[in-house]
Amino acid sequence: MMRPSMRKTDQMRPVSMETGVNKWAEGSCLIKVGGTTVLCTASVDLNQPLWKRLQNKSGGWVTAEYSMLPRANGTRKTRDALSHDNRNAEISRLVGRSLRSVVDMERLGRHTITIDCDVIQADGGTRCAAITGGFVAISLAVRWLMENGRINENPIRDYVAAVSAGLWQNELILDLEYTEDCAAEMDANFVMAESGNFVEIQATGESHPFNREQLGALMDMATMGCKKLIELQHQVLD
Repeated sequence: MMRPSMRKTDQMRPVSMETGVNKWAEGSCLIKVGGTTVLCTASVDLNQPLWKRLQNKSGGWVTAEYSMLPRANGTRKTRDALSHDNRNAEISRLVGRSLRSVVDMERLGRHTITIDCDVIQADGGTRCAAITGGFVAISLAVRWLMENGRINENPIRDYVAAVSAGLWQNELILDLEYTEDCAAEMDANFVMAESGNFVEIQATGESHPFNREQLGALMDMATMGCKKLIELQHQVLD
């Protein structure tokens, strides 16, 4: 079965990452994955979060906030509805967990980095784009901390990226666009470090249960996709 975009089953959409797109943020990245566009900014607070200070804990913290613009989708959502969107909160937590997994909080020092991921246009895979672009933004923010003498060692231990994969019309496919995502029999998101280890896997049988063989095949497909994304991260950061 031919995919709507005429891609092969294991073919990703075109991906681009542009850095330095926000003059105020210590790190920023505009990531485009096919028709999905996400602006990721990393803001540095030169203090620990309040909860760490109150508990007298050492080290820094990384957190994230994800949201969509009102017309990121085919139908406009009001800003009030977006601010109370449980999906946004769930994805915010996912992005934060994914980025914290590769950051040494002790080496980060008593600093807080907040990653804002704002979806300008959504066409599937927005959370994966947010994680992938968010990593570039936080890497630049860490570089700012080092260049300004705030920390001496790079706290980032590994690269991390994310990609979607699933079962669509009885075919295992990589990097689902919106029309595929809506009709997928199985939908999964894979967050992977450059080491090859997975940080998080979110998989749901939308219309029927899936088996180990299908999940294993999707993990292999996602590994290939994440490696390509990490190669691009290296290109824009090195």
